[in-house]
Amino acid sequence: MSIRKTIIKRIESRVASYVGSFRNDLPKEDMVYVIQKKELCRKRNSEILKCRAEGQILGKNKFDNQIHITYLVHYQFLINQNEKLYLEEYCEERSAIFESNELIKDSEVIKKEEFDFEPLERESDTRESRAFKYNRLEAVRYAERWWNSYNSNYKKFDVDCTNFISQCLHAGGAPMTGQPNRSKGWWMANNNWSYSWSVAHSFRWYLSGSKSGLQAKEVSSPSDLLLGDVICYDFQGDGRFDHTTIVVAKDHDNMPLVNAHTTNSRLRYWNYEDSTAYTPNIKYKFFTIVDHD
Repeated sequence: MSIRKTIIKRIESRVASYVGSFRNDLPKEDMVYVIQKKELCRKRNSEILKCRAEGQILGKNKFDNQIHITYLVHYQFLINQNEKLYLEEYCEERSAIFESNELIKDSEVIKKEEFDFEPLERESDTRESRAFKYNRLEAVRYAERWWNSYNSNYKKFDVDCTNFISQCLHAGGAPMTGQPNRSKGWWMANNNWSYSWSVAHSFRWYLSGSKSGLQAKEVSSPSDLLLGDVICYDFQGDGRFDHTTIVVAKDHDNMPLVNAHTTNSRLRYWNYEDSTAYTPNIKYKFFTIVDHD
C-alpha cells in the first residue's frame, strides 16, 4: 500500500471509530484518544453525530531507508448536547515514519515553548490605568476569524497559543503597556514583544498582577466566565502553565467552549480532557477581563 493510502486509511479508521464501534484496524495509541473523546462527550450528556476529516501532507524527507512524513489532519465534529448542535473543529499535526512502505510510527507532533519564563517586573498600585472598555464581541469575532489561520500583522510563533489569545484581547480593545521592556507590561511591536504577550506562564502571572492596561480578575469556576475571557492551563500540574485559550461560546450547561492556536481549535470543550496533553494532574486558572472607566 502506498504511503498516501496508508495515511488516508489511518485517518478513516479514527473518523469511523469516533461515530461508531472501534475499527479493527485502529491502532492502540489512536484508540486511547478516541476513548477520551467519547468519554468526555458522555460526561457532558452529548454525542458525536458526525465526524469528518481532511488530511494534508506538509513535508516529506528521506533518511537512510526511512521516509519521514509530516501531515495535518483537520477534524470536524458535529456535537449534539440536549438538542443543541454545534460544530467543533481542531487541526492536529502528525509525524509518520515509513520503512519499505510500511508504517512503523505515527504520532502527534507535540510543540513546547522554546524559551523559559522570565519574571515580570511588578507594577505599582498607584500607576495610572488607561481607561478602556473591553469589547467582548470584537475579541470573539477575531478568535473566530483567525482560529485556523494567522494574521500577517503579527509575528507567528511555533507555539502560538498565547500570542493568538493576546491578539484576540487586543482586538477587543485591551491597550498595550510596558514597551519596550520585555519583562514589563503586555505588548507587541514589530519584531519585539513582552514575555507576557507570547509565553503562557508569563501571561498567566501578568493577569494575576497587572495594575494597568489589560487587567483581569480570577474567578473560581469556568461557569463564571463570559465570552472573551481566558483560561490558562498547567497540563502537568507542576506550576508551569503551558497553554491559553479564549472563551467564544457556552454550551447547554453554561460551560465554556474555547478557541486556541498551536493545536488550532474551535469550539473545543474547555477542560481539554480529550487532548493528548491532558494529565490527571492538570490545573486551570480562570480569568475574566476587567473594564476600566
